[in-house]
Amino acid sequence: MSLTLEDLEKMQQQYPDYRMELVQGNIIVMSPSGYESDEVAAAMISELANWVRPRKLGRVTASSAGFRLPNSNLRAPDASFVLAERLRRSPKSFAQLAPDLTVEVKSPSDKLEELRAKIQEFLAVGTRVGILINPDERIVEVYYSRQEAIILRDGDVLTFPLQQPTTNVDSLVL
Repeated sequence: MSLTLEDLEKMQQQYPDYRMELVQGNIIVMSPSGYESDEVAAAMISELANWVRPRKLGRVTASSAGFRLPNSNLRAPDASFVLAERLRRSPKSFAQLAPDLTVEVKSPSDKLEELRAKIQEFLAVGTRVGILINPDERIVEVYYSRQEAIILRDGDVLTFPLQQPTTNVDSLVL
């Protein structure tokens, strides 16, 4: 039985304390992430927001912001960024686009391959940069469409463009 976005919305009304995603007609209930992984995600969101807001580059959201992707899935990354020109106003419900940047932080209950697959799904539908942070191994994997992952470790510097390539590139350095 394939479920729909309307089914997901009904379930979210019944169970408002649960985060859920709709993937290929199946509702996935997301477990709480754990303190360390949520702290890492919060730090990433803070860094992004501190860079994006003063420059009015776009919108930064946390794990409760869902995206209705072009493939009909509803996904919610741990952190995301959307360029201002692509999303002028915040929608009341889910954004109907793929974010420009998506971040996943591995929690104790996550499987790395599933997180990598989720990032690849985002990239396949238009996300420009996907980042996987693994606090257990202290590794960051940076993904761009059709490229091998860039692996960063302690001491490495993460930079990526936050604007369209046709404009002057502002890069965030973490």
